[in-house]
Amino acid sequence: MFNWKKLGVIASLSLSLIIAACGQDGEQSQSLSEEMNYTITGLEPGAGQTELNEQVIEDYENLDGWEQDTSSTGAMLSALDQAINNEEPIIITAWSPHYKFAKWDLKYLEDPKGIFGGEEHAATIVRNGLKEDLPNAYTILERFYWEVPDIEAAMLKAEEEDLEMDELAQLWVDENQETVAEWTEGIEPADGQSIELASTPWDTELFTAHIAEIVLDQHGYNATLTPLDPAVVFESISSGDVDASLSPWMPSTHGALYENHEGEFEDLGPSYEGARIGLAVPTYMDVDSLDDFEPKE
Repeated sequence: MFNWKKLGVIASLSLSLIIAACGQDGEQSQSLSEEMNYTITGLEPGAGQTELNEQVIEDYENLDGWEQDTSSTGAMLSALDQAINNEEPIIITAWSPHYKFAKWDLKYLEDPKGIFGGEEHAATIVRNGLKEDLPNAYTILERFYWEVPDIEAAMLKAEEEDLEMDELAQLWVDENQETVAEWTEGIEPADGQSIELASTPWDTELFTAHIAEIVLDQHGYNATLTPLDPAVVFESISSGDVDASLSPWMPSTHGALYENHEGEFEDLGPSYEGARIGLAVPTYMDVDSLDDFEPKE
């Protein structure tokens, strides 16, 4: 005969275990939140991501009572270094590519509300007519593509050895001639034709642009690079004053500028993919989402 009493005991025990597990998860989340003093470690006041962090705190009910500690990028990275050395919890403002992902084991927190948007790519855009005027340079720029981990490893080297972006680019080109050969395979060297590149002033984009500049120089072009505000990058390429840029982040960061000038330039595709922004934590923290924290009581 089936033992209904035994079944009842098992069911009660299972329910108790589920309730206990849920309670433990809640206690862990509360403990982590308390240890971090309900604080997100941020960047400079007024930075775009600083504003997005404030929106996160406002829109996620489980972050009620949280605050953002704003100071500087350097201060944030110092706080991250100290927390990791002591294996303490911390939430930081993050973006990729950046050397912090090559230096430390970090992970992005899932953002169910989509406040930070999805992954982005750096687009290569060129002025209309470049293909006809400088077809070989056009082909090199069209082939130019590399990976975010390669960028981050190089940026870590720049940080550790105090290299400027042009110095880092030259070192990277010297050490990666096989990749450069793939970009230039079968292309006849130029005879001193001028080509002007523009870049947004972010280190990763300047690094990328300097690599393109060096590769074009090595292939016989007289390449120059000018750092410009993103809006001016689009205006200069659309007017034909500048030949190319590998800097615009699409589809979100520079999407409005792209739409304003669409048809006035040519998009050759990504120079790299997998760029993103958000909030990140050390991988030793047992959390995966912005939903995994508790409000301040």
